[in-house]
Amino acid sequence: MKFTGKNVLVTGSSRGIGAEVARVLAGYGLKVWINYRSGADAADAIKSEIEAAGGQAAVIGFDVSDEAAFVDAIKTIVDADGELSYLVNNAGITNDKLALRMKVEEFNSVINANLTSAFIGCREAMKAMRKQKFGSIVNMASIVGESGNAGQTNYAASKGGMIAMTKSFAIEAASSGIRYNAITPGFIATDMTDELKEEIKAAFTAKIPMGRFGNAKEVAEATAFLLSDHSSYITGETLKVNGGMLM
Repeated sequence: MKFTGKNVLVTGSSRGIGAEVARVLAGYGLKVWINYRSGADAADAIKSEIEAAGGQAAVIGFDVSDEAAFVDAIKTIVDADGELSYLVNNAGITNDKLALRMKVEEFNSVINANLTSAFIGCREAMKAMRKQKFGSIVNMASIVGESGNAGQTNYAASKGGMIAMTKSFAIEAASSGIRYNAITPGFIATDMTDELKEEIKAAFTAKIPMGRFGNAKEVAEATAFLLSDHSSYITGETLKVNGGMLM
């Protein structure tokens, strides 16, 4: 995979899909800034793993929904490396509940953590990248943002909003050489899905034409492609990584 830029910030990358994105991008030669909100030990472990494999990494802890903290983090990265080349807005939360029982605060908490944080990252990345007339951003959305899901009104709204927001940023930033794309993972095997009962896994798997859950590396490689020079004429798109579950 070919990359023009030098470094990448991956939010929420101390575990799960974000951690695998960090590993894969480091393997392609990028310096990876590993973000975490809590769990510094896990972030440090990913950094050590990347460095042991010959890659470059740094840890940067901040809450992505805190505007001032996000602004400061990007400034820190640019001051340290002279640029910010790539951003993956991966951090997010769930707070599932049927809509009739969901409080406005529970709705807004997910919107702020998932969508507002991605907006801040997209905006601040554009400011940093305009100076170099180059950059690429991938927003990690979800199949739920395309299909909806019972009990996830807030999560679906945040991820559906992320898809639409990605297109708007792509239009605004194209003349500056900056690309914005989104990925919508389907059911991906993670620590969270490992906790599901086998009958529930089987029911979900039956809905997937490829007959299995995806893995984090498959999402990470798709992310790498959208960031890389190999997708240089792709912007404002949503790449489905779902085994054919939603076509």
